[in-house]
Amino acid sequence: MPEPVPEAKPAGEDAPPADGAESDTDGDEPGSTELTGLFVEKPPESVVAVAGSDITFTARVDSTTLTRKPTMKWLKGKWLDLGSKAGKHMQFKETYDRNTKIYTYEMKIVKVVAGDAGGYRCEVTAKDKCDSSTFEISVEAAHQDEQADILSAFKRADAGEDEGDLDFSALLKATKRKKKPQKEEPPIDVWELLKNAHPSEYEKIAFEYGITDLRGMLKRLKKMKAVEPKHSEAFLSRLESCYSVDKGKKIVLRCEVVDPSVQVKWLKNGQEIKPSAKYVMEANGNVRTLTINKTNLSDDAAYECVVGEDKCFTEVFVKEPPVTITKLMDDYHVVVGERVEFEIEVSEEGAHVMWFFEDQELHKEKDSKYRFKKDGKKHMLIIQEATLDDIGMYHAWTNGGHTKGELEVEEKELEVLQDIADLTVRAADQAMFKCEVSDDKVTGKWYKDGVEVLPSERIKMTHIGRFHRLIIDDVKPADAGDYTFVPDGYALSLSAKLNFLEIKIDYVPRQDPPKIHLDTTGNMVSQNTVIVVAGNKLRLDVEISGEPAPTVVWSKGDKPITDTEGRVRVESRKDLTSLVIEGAERDDEGSYSICVTNPAGEDKAMLFVKIVDVPDPPENVKCTGVGEDCATIIWEPPKFDGGAPVKGYLMERKKKGSSRWTKLNFDVYESTTYEAKRMIEGVLYEMRVFAVNSIGLSQPSLNSKPFMPIAPTSEPTRLTVNDVTDSTCTLRWLAPEKIGAGGLDGYIIEYCKEGDTEWVVANKDLCEKQGFVVRGLPVGEKINFRVVAVNVAGRSPPALLGQPVTIREIVEYPKIRLPRDLRTKYIRKVGEKINLTIPFQGKPRPVATWYKDGQPIDPKMVNVRNSNVDSILFIRSAEREHSGKYELVLQIENMEDRAAIEIRVVEKPGPPVNVRVTDVWGFNAALEWEPPKDNGNCEITGYTIQKADMKTKEWFTVYEHNRRTNCTASDLIMGNEYMFRVYSENLCGLSEEPRASKNTAVITKTDLVLKANPYKEKDMACIPKFTQPLVDRSVVAGYSTAISCAVRGFPKPKIIWMKNKMIIGEDPKYLMQNNQGVLTLNIRKPSTFDGGKYSCMAVNDLGKDEVECKLDVRVATDPDKK
Repeated sequence: MPEPVPEAKPAGEDAPPADGAESDTDGDEPGSTELTGLFVEKPPESVVAVAGSDITFTARVDSTTLTRKPTMKWLKGKWLDLGSKAGKHMQFKETYDRNTKIYTYEMKIVKVVAGDAGGYRCEVTAKDKCDSSTFEISVEAAHQDEQADILSAFKRADAGEDEGDLDFSALLKATKRKKKPQKEEPPIDVWELLKNAHPSEYEKIAFEYGITDLRGMLKRLKKMKAVEPKHSEAFLSRLESCYSVDKGKKIVLRCEVVDPSVQVKWLKNGQEIKPSAKYVMEANGNVRTLTINKTNLSDDAAYECVVGEDKCFTEVFVKEPPVTITKLMDDYHVVVGERVEFEIEVSEEGAHVMWFFEDQELHKEKDSKYRFKKDGKKHMLIIQEATLDDIGMYHAWTNGGHTKGELEVEEKELEVLQDIADLTVRAADQAMFKCEVSDDKVTGKWYKDGVEVLPSERIKMTHIGRFHRLIIDDVKPADAGDYTFVPDGYALSLSAKLNFLEIKIDYVPRQDPPKIHLDTTGNMVSQNTVIVVAGNKLRLDVEISGEPAPTVVWSKGDKPITDTEGRVRVESRKDLTSLVIEGAERDDEGSYSICVTNPAGEDKAMLFVKIVDVPDPPENVKCTGVGEDCATIIWEPPKFDGGAPVKGYLMERKKKGSSRWTKLNFDVYESTTYEAKRMIEGVLYEMRVFAVNSIGLSQPSLNSKPFMPIAPTSEPTRLTVNDVTDSTCTLRWLAPEKIGAGGLDGYIIEYCKEGDTEWVVANKDLCEKQGFVVRGLPVGEKINFRVVAVNVAGRSPPALLGQPVTIREIVEYPKIRLPRDLRTKYIRKVGEKINLTIPFQGKPRPVATWYKDGQPIDPKMVNVRNSNVDSILFIRSAEREHSGKYELVLQIENMEDRAAIEIRVVEKPGPPVNVRVTDVWGFNAALEWEPPKDNGNCEITGYTIQKADMKTKEWFTVYEHNRRTNCTASDLIMGNEYMFRVYSENLCGLSEEPRASKNTAVITKTDLVLKANPYKEKDMACIPKFTQPLVDRSVVAGYSTAISCAVRGFPKPKIIWMKNKMIIGEDPKYLMQNNQGVLTLNIRKPSTFDGGKYSCMAVNDLGKDEVECKLDVRVATDPDKK
């Protein structure tokens, strides 16, 4: 548990006042309290709020001395965490000032109600530190209409979808109200009328005083009656005022009653609770418990424990776990009138999600244009028809997450993909005008010479997808004219002309050379070129004349076209020949020729058919650079432009894993480099590009490789010089404050001489550590250093030293930092490892030399390793000869420092010398000995003495840790001869071998007389006595039964069983048993004749005793027959 932070000094002492301690407070709040611990500002200790008004509490924490971000909790009472109650009623806000490093926390209660009264606490923790502040809220009624305020106070304002009419939480803790003098006479109190009225008059009072929520008021009235002070001795301890539990967990409600045998009832919102797997009711002595398993939101209610006429109340708050957002919101780019559907996915079904447009919350009741939809864990916000007013940022909030998506709406622009072409049609033929627009939902009207064309049997109008057609069958001269198509809702019109071809019969000479009459109007862009959109039908009608009728031959290049059926065919009639190409393809492009011949001659004409199509998709779409919220995209133009110049490109993007593409532009973009903006840092995106020409839109390009908008980190912090030599400089720094989603790959260290502008990179590879030694620097020069953090987004701003560094060795006096445990004698056992690390300091690098007893150490016996900052003395296996005084000498030129260490290697001692028995008296023997010759190189701490009987030769310890060289063995057994042995003991333990005594101790016998106590046998005889009598029984006929009793007596009495004073003999119906005085008579399947009085008699020489009982045998009855 983090330790409390001590109180800060008062403002008048050494510590200056913290920045940000002065702040603006709301008009409802009094001045701040005295500052203590982590808090720079605390909420006021006591606040009086007016019901229906808003109130804000502010706390500020200084983080200059903290290593981690502090965590703030707002609590009500001792443990109720208000974070789970965040919503419209309670709002929490956190801000951070980078300049002063002060965190500001705010708790705002919107429209205070009576239930908000009580004690509160704000608690801040940061790693191993904590601090808290308590304050209290009192709620008083508004001045204008107390009756209205009382009724409105029962409204639960923070329950979201579970919002009810009344809130009874205010009853759990009495509020402190300030009584104000009333100048006017108070109005009629409806509560008093209801409290004193008969239940049959409730509806009449409600009608008379305009009460709409009578049921809620009656519930409230019931609680008001219950909380009236009423003396009762039913409860020893009542339920707590309220309980809090996480959703899905178990909670136990506990109270104590006076009478341990009394029955209690448990009520939930006034309804009795029945025992089940969810609700477990237990009674253990005076304690009554109600256990609620697997709590859910429906268990958030008021509970009562009822004992007779007495009750105790509590309220259970069920806290939902934080709901996280598992699928983030996508951005939308649409045109006016399109449908928008923002979709998110949360971690829990039935979770409460709040939708916001910019800073305004969206409500189903207030905002009819928005639809809110739930499907399991999916939540959707739907805008049926987007308008320009809907442009902005949309947010979705849960109690554990937040996501946002941007909506961009542009004016709808209609693009003409295929215009209407002029037609020349002969009588009785069909004329068809066709156009294609970019929106398949657009409707329109057809006009002829300004008059709307209406459909008839001969004139038909169709709209299929993006194509609009006007078909005129059996064309007549009156159909000739100007035709116009006008899309609905757009200032746009498409016009074309219908020419009627009148057939005239001219009388010509019989021999007339053939002639080709080419029409240069229509699809021809020049006299010999025809342009056709790929996929469309080409019908090229050519009039011919000649007498006799000429023969027509169509050719593509050198290959004649002879087919009269199929996709490419030739149709011929008198005076007219047609080349038809269904669904034009790119291979159909080329030069076509028509040749007409008759006996009078021939005529030829050349045509070039050009097929135009949408371009191929752009290629090699890739991201070349990213920023914090932008990315640069490049691509290559399509290999084939479709026969028409590429006008520009359209771009789309989407988040990786999403299937929804967002348009980035509506107007064609001519360049092949585009900078996409307004992206979210740390999110993977993909891009694709469309090419646009006069024909239409290409297929999309392949998706670019996923890329992530990221920004370089901020500059490294706290760049300092750690060490300087004649050619090196050691730098240290801390990581950047802001790293971002791109992470941190490493650092680049650069330097330059003072006055130069060219920076030299000191490290070839990125430095991953937060320190680096720059080598090869010129002696005596002043050098500037800087450090740059690098990630995938590039280099960060550099961190610079405040002033240049002079490259020159700094002489520092040598100093040995001898560890505290080595300042006394260093003791190790033989065979153990000795590893001593002695740190030191000094510049330039000092020379460390070890001596033992004034002589240089032998490198064969002791290993030494020296570094820049320490010296290590290592002995793999210590021996006795390693003991001695070791001295470390540290030298820099003529300066030196010394440190001495005494090492002692010890082992087990040898056995004592000259152990002997010096005296024997009574049951005691005196022993003496001399210390061992080898003490193991350390002080003898004691001796262990053991004895052994010469008969058994088993050793027993007499003394342990005996510090003297003599002892007395007592409690020896007379007549036995004893020998003794002694172990010596030191720091390593007992000696390997003991030393036995040279002589023994004999304990001689003395004349002893044994006087035995006289033995008197106890008289155990007693007359028979039944300790457990027979008990009357009532049994069912046909079911075996048994009667039992218990008897005692000595000698063992004889047992006689009797029925109706008649001795029961060896009847097999009866089985008599005697088990340690417990007597049992088993009756096998008794009948009604076996009923009567049974007795048991116990008899011995001293007397007798008898017990009896009555056995009633009844016949079983059939309940159905009854």
